[in-house]
Amino acid sequence: MKLLVGLGNPGAAYAATRHNTGFMALERFAAAHDRPRWKSARQALQAVVTLGEQTLVLLKPMTYMNLSGSAVAAALRFYRVALPDLLVVVDDTALECGVIRLRAAGSSGGHNGLRSIEAALGSAAAPGQTGRDYARLRIGIGARGAVPLETYVLSPFSAAQWPRMESALSQAVDAIQCWATRGLTAAMNRGQAAAGAAEG
Repeated sequence: MKLLVGLGNPGAAYAATRHNTGFMALERFAAAHDRPRWKSARQALQAVVTLGEQTLVLLKPMTYMNLSGSAVAAALRFYRVALPDLLVVVDDTALECGVIRLRAAGSSGGHNGLRSIEAALGSAAAPGQTGRDYARLRIGIGARGAVPLETYVLSPFSAAQWPRMESALSQAVDAIQCWATRGLTAAMNRGQAAAGAAEG
């Protein structure tokens, strides 16, 4: 069993904002897999997708971004999922809009959702691991420029950004599929190959 988490904020007011990119990616993935039924449990909306012999739990924390860690930790405990079987999908202002990056571990990079998860998972880590030892798929939403960070991430994408985001979300669905069925290394290698081809 694997746990796939998309980060965002609940409610219609936030649905189309840049900070909800993680939710958008999960919803695209769910739509590509017969639209499983979402149900409310343990501070989150959850759905289950079966990929061959692999069971994948989709999780959208309903705690608001800054408290995402409590919902993620609760799901890990309930489903008895180890950190290597967790993938978190998140927006990233440090990446150009439409660029995706899959990493095996790392810091929060100043992202409040990842910071909350890191703090909550510290106690769940196995010996030799930390709360940072989980995979994350970062989706670039572009730099904020002179706009305050909170204003930028809680605003909708511009008309110019949407085509790049559509492409990024499709790439994210492919990356998630590869991670779930073939593993993290295969998904990372596939992403690097795709990036190289794009640059060439």
